[in-house]
This record gives sequence, C-alpha cells and structure tokens, in this order.
Amino acid sequence: MAAKWTGGHLSSILCLNVNTEGMVASGAERGELTLWDWGGTPAGQLQLSEADDVTSVVFSPNHPTRLYTSHGETISLLDVRSLKEPVERFRVNEEEINCLSVNETDNFLAAADDSGAIKIVDLETKKVRRSLRHSNICSSVVFRPQRPQSLVSCGLDMQVMLWNLQKARPLWTTNLQEYEPEEGSPQAAGQFFNPPLAHSLSVASCGNIFGCGAQDGKVRIFRITGIKFEGELEFQGHSLGVSQVLFMPEAYQLLTGGNDGKVLLWDISSNIGKQQKSPTKSLQRRKAQAPASTSKDGKLNKVASNDHARVLPKLTIEHGEKVNWISCAEIKGSKRVLVADQSSSVSVYPLPEP
Repeated sequence: MAAKWTGGHLSSILCLNVNTEGMVASGAERGELTLWDWGGTPAGQLQLSEADDVTSVVFSPNHPTRLYTSHGETISLLDVRSLKEPVERFRVNEEEINCLSVNETDNFLAAADDSGAIKIVDLETKKVRRSLRHSNICSSVVFRPQRPQSLVSCGLDMQVMLWNLQKARPLWTTNLQEYEPEEGSPQAAGQFFNPPLAHSLSVASCGNIFGCGAQDGKVRIFRITGIKFEGELEFQGHSLGVSQVLFMPEAYQLLTGGNDGKVLLWDISSNIGKQQKSPTKSLQRRKAQAPASTSKDGKLNKVASNDHARVLPKLTIEHGEKVNWISCAEIKGSKRVLVADQSSSVSVYPLPEP
C-alpha cells in the first residue's frame, strides 16, 4: 500500500528529486514548487511563474542546499534554507525545458528543451559553454557518473546520443527505430504505429551502463566503451510507453515507470557484463567512425531475442495512474520509491530489502 504525501500542491506533480540529506523537491504544473521532509510533511513552498509548469528539479550533488529548477524557458537556482526569490536565473533556452542535469563536480548544468537544443551552462562563468542539438524535442539529458565531461541524451527524434563537452557534435548516435523486429512478427506491425520515441535516460553508478525508456514500452540497456555505445539488453514489461527509468545506487537495479500505471523494479546484474568489450578497439575505430553512426547493431537484437523471456521484473507495483516521474529515497532506514502522477500528491512505496 502506498503512503500519500499531500498538502504540498494543488496541481499535477511533474518532477521529483532527492538530495544527499534526504530532502525531497517536487515541481508541478502552474509554477508550484514544494520541499518535503523525510516524513512527507511540506517543509517549504514557492510559487514560481503561474504561466509555466515546473518541469525539472535537480539538487546540486556537492551542495545539497542548492536546487536548480526549470519552468518554461527559465532555470532558477534556489537556496532551500530560505525558499524565496531565486538566487540566480538563467535564460539560455528558447523553448520549454524538459530536463536538467548537473555533473558530479558541480561545474556544468545541462538543460534540454522542446526545440531539441541542449544548453550546457558553465556554473562558474554563468555562460553557455556548448549548444548541442537533437532534430526534435530533447526529452532527457544526463551527465555520466565518474565522467564529468561526458553526457547522454535522447529525444522524440528516436535518437540516443553520447556527447563530450570538448565537441559540439555527438561522439556516437543510435536510432532506436533501426532496432526493428523481423518483418511479419506481431511486434513489427505494432512498431509502425508505436515508434520508439525516447522519453527517459538513467546512467548506472559505474558510468558505463545506461538505460533508455521509450514509447514502444521497451527498456533498452546500452554499454559505453570509449567513444561509442552498444546495445547490451532489451526487455519489455510495460504495455504502454516507458515514461521514466531510474538506476538505483545498487549495481544494475533499475526502476521503470510507465503510461500503463505500473512501476517495475528490475535486477539486470546477471544480464550485464557477460561479454566485456575492449575500450582499445573502440578507440582504434575513432577515425573510421562517422559523425552520426546509426548502423544496425545485430548484438542488441540477438541479446533481446535470447533474453527477452528471462528478464522479468523483481517487483511490480500496480500504481494505477500514468507515471510522470519516479525517484528513490532512504526513509527510516529502508528504501522507498517516490512516484509522481497526474494527481497533486506523491505516492511512496516500500522496496524489498536486497
């Protein structure tokens, strides 16, 4: 049974984040922002511009009192010790921002927006360091743990991209639509009507494994080696689009949330790392690799078909409402998953002990 955190919002909650001290931030439609203590009591509230929804909230990894929020085309930096007017505002995006990410050294902020642009802000100089781009809405961008100059992004152009801040072009690009089932299969017919628009990304704590959730209900796991990434695993547990993926701190434990109202917990540790790739080989191919390589990766199809039946969720939560965001927090010594949906409350579910 879910506990409900109420009293913090009047509108639908769109995003969640937890800082290193256990404080939870939630952003909602109509500019609503709320801070919660670990007991689920609102600890602070702020009304940003009512004309804009709060679409992303991210705590600084090194300074837990700093909270970055996106609303409309604006990024506001807030001090959670005194939740009032923003300490700083950045207006670097031209369209509504969908996702923020701060790297672990706390010197770069990435903001992905509806135009497909990803603006990289240098937090020391307060200036845009890089402008990266998708050809359609960029839905998710994430800096890699242990690689503060490296990030991955995905969008409604069905592209997943690997970037380095030294370059304005992606190091590697994969088009999810190229991973199509064989003609004649039921999946092939369905994919035409339900293309794999990419909604969400999460990178595991090792920095080399990441997951992508897409509109076709599938979760795809990739491994980064050097300047490229390859498909490692593909599985399906949602009957509708996967709106959220979240790697937990434990090695290769993954939470997914879907438009079908389900939240699933996966343990893919036994499926990862069976075939280690040599980074040296990837580096040797640097010169030969095209700027946007989208060649079919037979390995992903092969792994998917072999392992599809064996990759089953460890836990299924029948949440019942379309999932907008999921986060994970340790509350009273046990792990909980926090779920934001179309309502104005946060649902909190216990997770089983390992």
